[in-house]
Amino acid sequence: MPGLIIFLNGTSSSGKSSIAKELLQILNEPYFHMPVDAFHAMRTRREVGPEELPDLLRRTWMGFHRAVAGMAEAGNNVVVDHVLSEDWRLPDCVGLFNARHVVLVGVRCSLEELERREQARGDRPAGLAAMQFERVHAHGLYDLECNTTTASAADCARQISAFLPERPTPTAFERLRRTLRPEPATPGQEAVALS
Repeated sequence: MPGLIIFLNGTSSSGKSSIAKELLQILNEPYFHMPVDAFHAMRTRREVGPEELPDLLRRTWMGFHRAVAGMAEAGNNVVVDHVLSEDWRLPDCVGLFNARHVVLVGVRCSLEELERREQARGDRPAGLAAMQFERVHAHGLYDLECNTTTASAADCARQISAFLPERPTPTAFERLRRTLRPEPATPGQEAVALS
């Protein structure tokens, strides 16, 4: 039996990692938090030229998707912390993940609050959340949405936990699989939007 993937999608600084940490505290079964930032942090710190960077980042995201799929297929429950800011990412995930066992959660936050958080953090490029804001939720289809502008990470985690036993069928991923055609994600085909 594949593990369940709780797929948190939102812009940088929207609160996905905070929600994931809260979920790990309240969910009854064991879950692994797999944030894409952890994959970027594993990479060597050597300087990468601008001509290499798009391919490198794309390969990192592709590997991340396949690692998540592998963990879930081995029966592990996973909380994924993601940013669907490039057109190829969602179709790649839809093609890889067991669609029946994915809960797609939209993590929303107002642009003003995102910009405030981004500035307070100081570890993200200025304007990153604003650049991602329109693209991240463009597919428009979720099993569940939460808004961290007004709700705490703990409140969002409780909302997600309460939703899990009642999750509908078909899932958002099952419905997306009918409309999206996964295409091979080959490096170098498009300009990169930083994670």
